[in-house]
Amino acid sequence: MSVFDNHERYGNVSRFFHWGMTLLLSVQFLTAIARFLFEDSWLDELMWGIHKPLGFLLLLFVILRFAWALINLSRRPASVSKAALIGHKALYVLMLVIPALAMMRQYGSGKAFSPLGLPLMDGFDTGKIDWMVGLGNLLHGELGWLLFAFVIGHVVMTVWHRIRQNPVDVMARMWR
Repeated sequence: MSVFDNHERYGNVSRFFHWGMTLLLSVQFLTAIARFLFEDSWLDELMWGIHKPLGFLLLLFVILRFAWALINLSRRPASVSKAALIGHKALYVLMLVIPALAMMRQYGSGKAFSPLGLPLMDGFDTGKIDWMVGLGNLLHGELGWLLFAFVIGHVVMTVWHRIRQNPVDVMARMWR
């Protein structure tokens, strides 16, 4: 197996990013579902504490994954349709915008942020920056649920292509 992508399948690095983000996003969605269904419960208390640090880790992953995709742009497997191309671009945009909105909201709150023990943002005492907090509050969660729907659609379409036995087995590109 190659480190780089080729026209038939994705390489080891792309697969690492894909499956690593699959794991991180799955946990993020579980924390959001627990918060939505069981707010202020023991489950919410248990899970919500990891949401911000994992979101930061996801932001790092998506930036690195996007850079790696650009490096491999001429080698990557071609999209099977215009809809697949648009869907993948939407996934990338959402995976970048959602944590970026959360980071902006965090900064605007004036509270310190040290994900995974890394001192990333010092807090400040001059009051919060309302437009940053407001925009983050308005869009972060809603776009997160939209991403959840897109991820489900992504999985369903991958299985659909496999079941229909299309000429291109898209699942094998990332699986084998």
